[in-house]
Amino acid sequence: MDWNPPDTWNRLADWLGQLHEQVGEKPRAVLVISGHWEEDSVTVTSNPAPPLYYDYYGFPEHTYQLEYNAPGSPDLARQVVDLLLRGGFPANGNAERGFDHGVFVPFKLIYPEANIPIVQLSLRTGLDPEQHFAIGRAIASLRREGVLIVGSGMSYHNLRGFGPSAGPVSDRFDEWLTTAVCSQDTTERDELLTKWTTAPGARQAHPREEHLLPLMVAAGAAGEDLGRKLFQDRVMGATVSAFGFGMPVWG
Repeated sequence: MDWNPPDTWNRLADWLGQLHEQVGEKPRAVLVISGHWEEDSVTVTSNPAPPLYYDYYGFPEHTYQLEYNAPGSPDLARQVVDLLLRGGFPANGNAERGFDHGVFVPFKLIYPEANIPIVQLSLRTGLDPEQHFAIGRAIASLRREGVLIVGSGMSYHNLRGFGPSAGPVSDRFDEWLTTAVCSQDTTERDELLTKWTTAPGARQAHPREEHLLPLMVAAGAAGEDLGRKLFQDRVMGATVSAFGFGMPVWG
């Protein structure tokens, strides 16, 4: 797409294009928590060949012709559902839903060959941060089986707030978020993140928290593995960052 300035997304795209190097060993499969899917019961895609779900409106025609033919994994989907049920969550599979743009846009850059099975996991309606930490803890064992768990959202997501005025707000929130995620005390990290609304500029950075909660699931799955900042950029006036936990952990 055409942006002004034209290099708006170049640094993020370049980083995503080399992220596989930071991950290290090629994962057996990927489980993606996207900020674009909410269900009353935690739901996973179970289609062996998921279509793409173009969940955006008013964009140029060519953006609805994108392809990313990564396979799904019904076996992994069943395993995720079982782990969630054992963790006390209502959970089920959805054999119809495809990958939304929180999956296929970044992964076209991260693993362009589209040869790694991907399963997408929904957020849970109500958007309770403690519940999403618990969801992460319920699925944490997958990391020891070669499954890469990815939270796909955005560290600043106020669509009306982008622009010059976003700078100070996003800077304050990003500084707090970095301190919280990268705390050397994982108990403190989890407590801070569950109380994220007390952070400076929290509701200005996230009027609605669906783009932040994938981070909570990833942090819950991280256990005692420490977080670290992997990327930071200024996009449309706002500071945005990405974080990782214990990469790689294949057991």
